[in-house]
Amino acid sequence: MNTVPIPAATTAIAETARSDVNAVPRIKLLPHGFAIDHPDPDAGERLMADALGVTDREAMDGILRQLVRASASGDRPDEVSLSFMISMVRSIKPRDSIEAMLVAQMVSVHVIAMRCAQHLATAYDVTNHDSAARALGRLTRTFPAQIDALNRYRSQSEPAITVQNVSVADGGNAIVGNVTQHASVIVKDRRPASIAPKAARRRRPSADARREAEA
Repeated sequence: MNTVPIPAATTAIAETARSDVNAVPRIKLLPHGFAIDHPDPDAGERLMADALGVTDREAMDGILRQLVRASASGDRPDEVSLSFMISMVRSIKPRDSIEAMLVAQMVSVHVIAMRCAQHLATAYDVTNHDSAARALGRLTRTFPAQIDALNRYRSQSEPAITVQNVSVADGGNAIVGNVTQHASVIVKDRRPASIAPKAARRRRPSADARREAEA
């Protein structure tokens, strides 16, 4: 007799989530707002603020309200989409308020783009099909532009590396001046100067020395 294997009671993901005390708390949607679902309200706010990349309660509340509205499907927010958006924000790890706002826009654009993709797949006439296709095209072009903007902003805060002393063997080339490296770009202050040793010139004998040699 064939038997159906019994699935494991728990999965690795469930075990990890259960043991992770620093996991981001879920947002509980209420009839007139939302609340952070955590047994310790202060700890829940700290975890949520860290996940969103903000430093105070007002910024955290503002970003959360915007994500709640962006998650709405129809007239009501979608708790599943909201949890996904918060998880994506945390994975990108915004480091300041500028990055927090930009990353919130990025995840919102992605969710709306996928919603337009669903509408495109289920369009029942040409008008709805074209409308969903145009919206999806604009959103999918916006998303990589947002990624580029985030990368450019982050690269501005990377420290520059300046090399002042360089050891060069005989016959090599040395760089006169400082070399500044930033974001894998090397800028040379001046042109290379050859340091190869020059052959010493032979001094011509004077007239008195020639006469003494001939005598």
